[in-house]
This record gives sequence, C-alpha cells and structure tokens, in this order.
Amino acid sequence: MSQGANSEASMTIGSSVIPILNKLHDIVAPVGAELAKISLPHVAVVGSQSSGKSSVLEALVGRDFLPRGCDICTRRPLSLMLEQRSVAPGDDHREWGEFRHLPGKRFYDFLKIRQEIQAETEREVGFNKGVSDKQIRLKIYSPNVLNMTLIDLPGITKVPVGDQPSDIEARIRKMIMEHIIQKNCIILAVTPANSDLATSDALQIAREADPTGSRTIGVITKLDIMDRGTNACNFLLGRVIPLRLGYVGVVNRSQEDINENRSIKEALAHEERFFCDHHVYNGLRDCCGIPQLAKKLNQILEQHIQRELPSLRAELNSRKIIVAEELQIYGEVVESKAEQGAILLSILTQYCADFIAILDGKNEMMSSKELFGGARILYIFQTVFVRSLEEVDPCADISDEDIQTAIRNASGLRGALFVPEVPFEVLVRRQIARLLDPSLQCLRFVYDEMLKIARACRVTELHRFPLLRRCLDEVAGKFLRDGVIPAERMIGNLIEMEMDYINSSHPNFLGGKKAVDLAHQMMRSIQDGVDVERLTTAEKGQKSQLLLPKSVATGASTNQGNCNQSSNERSSATGIWGISSIFGNRASSGPGGCPINKSSNETSHNVEQISSTIQLREPPSILKPLEGTEEETVEVIVTKLLLQSYYDIVRKNIQDLVPKAIMHFLVNYTKKDLHNTCIQKLYRENLLDELLQEQEDVFVKRKHARDMFNVLQQAVQTLDEVESEMQSKSTISSMGAETTTGLPKVSGFSGH
Repeated sequence: MSQGANSEASMTIGSSVIPILNKLHDIVAPVGAELAKISLPHVAVVGSQSSGKSSVLEALVGRDFLPRGCDICTRRPLSLMLEQRSVAPGDDHREWGEFRHLPGKRFYDFLKIRQEIQAETEREVGFNKGVSDKQIRLKIYSPNVLNMTLIDLPGITKVPVGDQPSDIEARIRKMIMEHIIQKNCIILAVTPANSDLATSDALQIAREADPTGSRTIGVITKLDIMDRGTNACNFLLGRVIPLRLGYVGVVNRSQEDINENRSIKEALAHEERFFCDHHVYNGLRDCCGIPQLAKKLNQILEQHIQRELPSLRAELNSRKIIVAEELQIYGEVVESKAEQGAILLSILTQYCADFIAILDGKNEMMSSKELFGGARILYIFQTVFVRSLEEVDPCADISDEDIQTAIRNASGLRGALFVPEVPFEVLVRRQIARLLDPSLQCLRFVYDEMLKIARACRVTELHRFPLLRRCLDEVAGKFLRDGVIPAERMIGNLIEMEMDYINSSHPNFLGGKKAVDLAHQMMRSIQDGVDVERLTTAEKGQKSQLLLPKSVATGASTNQGNCNQSSNERSSATGIWGISSIFGNRASSGPGGCPINKSSNETSHNVEQISSTIQLREPPSILKPLEGTEEETVEVIVTKLLLQSYYDIVRKNIQDLVPKAIMHFLVNYTKKDLHNTCIQKLYRENLLDELLQEQEDVFVKRKHARDMFNVLQQAVQTLDEVESEMQSKSTISSMGAETTTGLPKVSGFSGH
C-alpha cells in the first residue's frame, strides 16, 4: 500500500469524520446496553475458514499482527480501529497499538500485539478451539492506514473441532449476523478464487443481511493459485453474482511467505507485479489489489456517511442528552463547607417541594396509567372509607332475640311500662364502637401512601449520596409516624364523643312516636299480607332491611277481639321515645296481653287442690326469653328503627370528621412542617462530610460520563461542519461543475 494512495484517500469527508466516530465507538461500546446500541459506520469482514480474511486485514494495516495457522484462528470478534496520525520530525514511535482491556499500555511491537490477541482469546475461550462472541478491541495508530473501523469475525465452519459445540456453524452464523445486520455496517465478503463463487458462504450470509446488496463488497482472494488457464474475470466483473458495490481481487501471502517472514511491503510489491504481468488482470487494474480495496472502502464509507449523516446526527444528539442527564445525576465534586451546605440545603428544599407537588398533583412525572400521590389519598377517603361505612348494616349482627333479651333485662323485676331507653343506648353504642377500626384503618392507609410518596421523591442529586437518601427516609418516616399519633388520638376521641352522648333530640333522628307508628303500620301490613320491605322503604326512605320475628310473620301469637282493641288504644297514647307508656302493664295482662279477671275465691279454691309434694324444676344456668308477644315484637321493630336512624347520623359525622382529622394532623401537618424538620435534623455542619459522602464508583462514572459527553459533543460538531462543507460543495457544483454520483466506474464493470 503506497503512502501516496493513502494520502489521497485521506483527503475526504470520511477521513475527517471517521476518527471522531472511532473515538466515540471506543468509548461507547463498553458502556451500558442502551448506549452501546448506537450504530456507527464500520466494516465487517466475513468469510469461511481459511478464506484469507486475516491476510486482507493485515494488508490493509500494513503489519503482521493477527494469529495465523491452518486451524481456526479468529475465535473472538476483533474490533480493529485504524486511525491515521501525522508523524512529527524525529518521532521514533510511528506506529503502535492499544487494547481496550489494557488501557494506557502501548504495544510498539506488533508481534506482541499478536501474542496478546492470542492470550486474550485463550483467557476467554480456552486453548482447544473454543469460540466466543465477546469482542477484543484494538486500536492502531499509524501514518500508513486509512481511518476506518474493521471487525474481523470468526470464519464460517461446518464441522466442530476441539471444544466447539455440535451447533458451531449455527452459533457462528448468528454471531456474524448480529454484526452485519446493522444498517451502518459495510460487509466485506471474502471468497477464495479457488472455490465456487456460487456456493460462497460469505456471499450467502451477506445476502441475508443485505438483500439489496447496497452494503456488500466482494473480495476475491488467492487469485494467484487458481488452476492454470482459468481466471476470475467473470467474478470481478459481477457476471456470476452481481453486487452493486462490485468486487476487488487480491493476492494473499502464502504460508511459505509467512514462514519466511516476508513483509507486507514485499507482499504488496509482489501483488502489484502479478497484476501488471497477468494478461487478463492487467486490464482490470481498477478492481485489483489491496490499494484499490482500501480506496474503495474509503469511498464507500464516505458515501455511506453522507447518506446516514442526518439520522446519525439525530442519534448522537439523543445520546448526548442521555449522557448529559447522567452527568447531572453525578453532579460536580464539592469540597468546601460552603458548597456542601448549599448543595445539602438545595437537596432538602427540592425533596420537600417534590413531596408537596406529588400530594397536590403538580408533579412533572405525573402518571396517566394509574392514580398517584394525592389522588390515591382522595380515593381512600371517598371510595374506600365512605363507601365501606355506607355498606354496613347496624342490625346485621344483632338478632331479634338479642334485642328482645336486652329489653327484658332492662325491665328488671318490674316489667316494662315503656319502651326502655337502656337497650337502645347499649346497642347503639356497640354499633358506634364498630366505627373505630375502619377509621383507624383509613388513617393507616393514608400513612402508607404518604410513605410511598416520600420514597417516590426523585431528587436528582440524591443518587450520589446514599447515606443522605437513607437519612432522609428515616427523618420523613419518623415525622409521619409522629403525625399519626395525634390523628389516632383524635379519631378515638371522636368515637368516644359519639358514644358518650346519645343525642335523641337530633333533628334527623327518627324519634319514638314515628318509630312506633311505623312499627304498627308494618305489623298491620304483615297481617294483611303486604310487602313490608317495600312499605318500610317507602315510609323511611332507607335501604336497610328489618327482619320481623317468625311468630309475627306467621301471625301465630296474634290475639283478636278485645285484646287487639285494648292494645291499639294503648298505642295511641304513645309519646316520644323513652317517655310515653306504649304497651301498658304486662303484670296485669295474660299471655296474649288481655287482663285477667279471676275472683279471689276461685283462686283460693284452686290452690287448695294442689298437692304439696309438687317439685319445681331448677332454672337452667343460661336463660333465653320465650317467644315474644306481639307487643314485644313491636318493641323489637321500634328498637331496630331507632338504631338504624341514629347510626346513620353518627356514620355521616364519622365519614366527614375522620378525613378532616387525618388531613389536619397528618397530611397538612406534613406539608407545613416537613421542610423545617428536615433542616433541623440534617442541616448541620458536623454532618456535611458524612451525608455528602459519594458512592465509591461515582467518581469513575462521572469521569466516564464527562468523557462520553465531550466526545459526543465533538462528534456532533464535526458532523455539522461536514454537512456545511457538503452544502458548500453542492452549491459550487450547481453553479457549473459537473455532478457525479455513486462510486467511480471500474473499467470493464457496469456496476450491476
């Protein structure tokens, strides 16, 4: 490869952009998966085993540095970045190589580069022909190379040897395809001239990745060992398998040349003489030889960059934004107390502001997929808490027998002259007490949501300081727990207040008279066969069901005649709850409620006939009331009506006051005092060094991100300059210069 050819090829757009892209590729490739997906222009060399791929690469570099042998040599992808460098006068080190896995170490001896490639391969895949897709990255600086990135891929093989798995061919093909499928990859398909081009593995896999052939260059190697009387003219001219980018024929060094240490320079001179002396290839000089291949690659890369420039610049800009955000997370190194204090104060202020913004629904990271922050707390109040209490039936866990027993117990020795107040108050207090647990659960739900909000506060610089993050979580957690205590106490007081004073004079309370009227109306409806459920709903306007005792529903204990008349007369004299005599004196009534009018003589006569030997049964340890009379059934209904009415009053109070208590003692208290608490607990001079201690790897990541950002910025700037230069050239061409498109036509090759 002549120096003049290199210099001429270097004066192109591609040569001004590719060094920047090479540097970018060198930095981007080892980082995280997302940034590593960036596709930069490069050349991938594919071919079957022993097709001459390594010889082509060495000829392009001009130095021996790749492992050689008769078996598989390339067992890991080799990313080879070539960067042309100018040589200062008196510079003894004109060329050197650097490995990515050995940063800062220069290899001036290319034999040691070969040894390191071999050693690094064996460290990864062992000594017995194993293959891996993990790249080896090598950069070569030289005044005798063109700026480009080459990927040397393992040769396609058919039969597994050594430690290779049985599906080695499929694995290698998959590995190759992952590289050449990228739209910014130029495919160098290497095929030996002494094999059938129609069955070329390289061309076959290249066609799969590049169906249009717009990214594939064919390389025909070993032209000098073809059978005498044959040549590769039809191949080079694209008459067998056409390629849009055409073919280039080269002559490799033989194994004898390698064994005798014949240099690349001597091999290139031999190749040039071969093409000059050959009667067929002498007329195809534009598509023969390593210098022509290097020039063609440079031209194709340049044209490819021109086509992909807008999308490449857009991708680089998007990556630059990502890196800038990452760099912002790592922040700047601070050492002085004043800077540390300013940063800590800023973090605490931003943290509390973010907390309040999430509560108020003003956070920038608002989700459109689910409720978040303050909206979840409102949902707990309005849906979880309120609706759950509305679904509770206060009479569901109290049977008619329980109410009847409570009424009789309240009557004591005397028997009831009125509907007793005591059973009602006992039962209603029991139902009010049931409201305490769901109220405290509501408080616990809101507390949990506040903790989630505290953890969701995303202050960028908190990622740098894990100890500060933990301390903030601890301070916020304790602050919220402290806010729960007065809220819990207030909720308990609200329930106790409702239990301590049963306000039977409340304007919304049903009242005794109306309850009794409704009860008698329900009784008459049952006796007349009317749907009580519908009637009570219409009368009361409530949704709860009132279940009547079985004896009343069937009419088993109903008395007729004078008894009913007497009962109705007594009912009409009823006043408000707890004051009027509703049912009369049971002590002077019979089992059905009618008076007993027996004379004293008759009673005395009956007593004399009773034998003195009759023994009474001992009462059981647990007594249950007998089946109730109609009057007692009405009492049960009245009690349930009053219980439902008063419970609804208390429930509405609790539904209104519990959320207010939680908002006052927990939510609003947090919004108002969290910032001051964080300042008092954490903003202290003696804690600055400890709280602002960075993670061990932050320094390295910050440096890497800064280098990445600078390279991306330089790459974008270079692309902008190249685009401006292209526009200037286009303007000049439109003023009279003849415009040419595509690759220069090769003598004897139509380009199809």
